Amino acid sequence: MSYTYSDMAKMIDHSLLNPTLTESDLDTGCRLALAYDVASVCILPYALKRCAEVLRGSTVKASTTIGFPHGGHTTAIKRAEAERAIADGCEELDMVVNISQVLSGNWDYVRADIKAVIDVAHAAGQKVKVIFENCYLRDEHKIRLCQICSELNADWVKTSTGYGSGGATHDDLKLMRANSAPNVQVKAAGGVRDLDGLLAVRELGVTRCGASRTKDMLDECRRRLNLPAISSPTAATASGY
Repeated sequence: MSYTYSDMAKMIDHSLLNPTLTESDLDTGCRLALAYDVASVCILPYALKRCAEVLRGSTVKASTTIGFPHGGHTTAIKRAEAERAIADGCEELDMVVNISQVLSGNWDYVRADIKAVIDVAHAAGQKVKVIFENCYLRDEHKIRLCQICSELNADWVKTSTGYGSGGATHDDLKLMRANSAPNVQVKAAGGVRDLDGLLAVRELGVTRCGASRTKDMLDECRRRLNLPAISSPTAATASGY
């Protein structure tokens, strides 16, 4: 399989969502994402504004989470979170569906909940990834969610938060790709820990992958492509958070 460094780097949403990350960790993470020129940084909402400032002028997008990690926020709160995120410079919003309502089969609620966030983001020219948390769902739930997301023109369907009982599986990625409209992309999250794993999901049609082991993956990519190593960044300041 042939690929360029950019092919792989632009698959990665560098994840900075662990609640124990310090302000210094978050700042260093943003600068690492810049150095490696990944697709985006997905950061804790309170740190989004600072993240967007650090990334301004680069090709790395600022992203954050909505209704994270359990999806149980009211639709009004998810909408408000989306509006705040857009105001703070967010370009991609990763929202969690209401898992309880999915399992209850309340599809009108689920659709309206997703639509509220997509409407806010798309009105601002930004994009939405809809997180299913597949580890708690049956295949019929996943298929119906893919159909709803296709009808609503979601930008991505995403396997998981990375904080459930399981992450992305190849079977789920195949199912999501097969049941989503061609314009809806697929994102894997949870369980892709090395370059070979990233290459494997790319072969399944995945265009994005949430990763916290970004440096290890892309250092290996550069090694295989005989490219020079990238120096690890350090935090310039944490005072902006």
